[in-house]
Amino acid sequence: MKVPVIIYPPDASGGRRVRSGTETLGVAHNHADVAELLRRAGLEGVDEAEVATTSLIDWHGGGPDVWSAPG
Repeated sequence: MKVPVIIYPPDASGGRRVRSGTETLGVAHNHADVAELLRRAGLEGVDEAEVATTSLIDWHGGGPDVWSAPG
């Protein structure tokens, strides 16, 4: 997978939509979820620690430590 991954702001439940290109991969509630969605999409060898630091991911509406909606 060479297409950047976008992780959208948290919704009311704390879930963040994960998209690669035009494909929505799913909703993540933590780093482990993001890593699993990326593995299912074909990006082997991604672990929870890499999710927070990789340049492959563009975090919208807060960085990798934001898992709840503002308010």
